[in-house]
Amino acid sequence: MRATTIHAARDIRVEEVPDPQLKRPTDAIVKVTAGCICGSDLWPYRGENPIRPGATIGHECIGVVEEVGAEVRDFKAGDYVIVPFCHCDNTCAHCRNGAQSACVNLSMTSSGQAEYARVGQADGSLVATGGTPSDDLLASVLALTDVMPTGWHAAVCAGVTPGATAVVVGDGAVGLCGVIAAKAMGAERIVAMSRHAPRQELARAFGATHVVAARGKDAVAEVLELTDGVGADAVLECVGTDDAMTTAIGVTRPGGGVGYVGVPHGVELPLRTMFERNLGLRGGIAPVRRYLPELLALVQDRSIDPGRVFDLSLPLEESPEGYRAMDERRAIKVMLRP
Repeated sequence: MRATTIHAARDIRVEEVPDPQLKRPTDAIVKVTAGCICGSDLWPYRGENPIRPGATIGHECIGVVEEVGAEVRDFKAGDYVIVPFCHCDNTCAHCRNGAQSACVNLSMTSSGQAEYARVGQADGSLVATGGTPSDDLLASVLALTDVMPTGWHAAVCAGVTPGATAVVVGDGAVGLCGVIAAKAMGAERIVAMSRHAPRQELARAFGATHVVAARGKDAVAEVLELTDGVGADAVLECVGTDDAMTTAIGVTRPGGGVGYVGVPHGVELPLRTMFERNLGLRGGIAPVRRYLPELLALVQDRSIDPGRVFDLSLPLEESPEGYRAMDERRAIKVMLRP
């Protein structure tokens, strides 16, 4: 099959690789109809994460079931499905407690930017769409594989409630989906932190009531001014850097919460400050399967439209350009079609 592979920092190629095969009787093979590039894919692309030269890359995809293992009961060839980037059995003790991303049988999509992908624990992981998504819903359905549930997870972990003031740190696809989540959960005031006009515009369309373009101490001061010196009830940290976490903690009111979903890189927590201000910190890898039924219903009844984060669509063969576009912030999120 044709697949996106990574060989070194900024060395992305599209090559012929072996088709994925069923390894366990609980597996399924999905023919990808749409995949995409994630902001977290930029960490290895930029050389910030270890790279296994020649490995396939990409963990977000939707498509049609091609083949299932002998123990798969709920899906069959021809079913159109959403593939959560983290696969789970949805029955273990952790899954039953809402932590599907820590499933005892956890695996991850590893060839979402390709023609085919193998899914572990198919019965627990996959969610059927009830048919091929219409053209106007395709992008939003694709967003449900990762970025929309991840933004939702940030809002859940931050403790967004009706009437709350929420701040979203990060204007990538996850941060923008965090704005959608905060709006859907009833936040009254939503502050999006962004310095990029197209992203600011999209954040406002998703429900942001204020935009702060400043960074660092200036950003904290501006949010405090907006909140009469109180700070935000709930803060969504959607970047993963130390600067982003410092800002998130700085704008949170005493007794408030930070939900973090940015993959941490070099983050050092100011525990003494958090202790003195009674700040809560929760988050991590989004348990996508936990949120999928609710989010799919919201997409299908057009209550939310996270597909708008895709501002560039390319054929699979042009995925290297997609990486360049996202790395250079010429695109928020890139869809790839085999």
